[in-house]
Amino acid sequence: MALRKFIIERDIPAVGSFEREQLRGAAAKSNEVLRELAPDIQWQESYVAENKTFCVYLAKDEAVIRKHAEKSGFPATKITEVKKMIDPTTERA
Repeated sequence: MALRKFIIERDIPAVGSFEREQLRGAAAKSNEVLRELAPDIQWQESYVAENKTFCVYLAKDEAVIRKHAEKSGFPATKITEVKKMIDPTTERA
């Protein structure tokens, strides 16, 4: 089964001012739940803004992302499936 790519927007007040240890703890909790739900979900990376994170995940479906959010305690405010990707080299393809 191929996993699909999703962007998860999480509303987390003041996340942009979290200290390294707070982010480390959040990553540890997320990874703990990801191990429980494997192989149906994988975390690729996250971008931290002032009051949100934007997380890139590979997942079987939206339901497993919602399950991860519920078990980890991190909200999945908005889930968007990525249909295609482009980058600066797309012009030459």
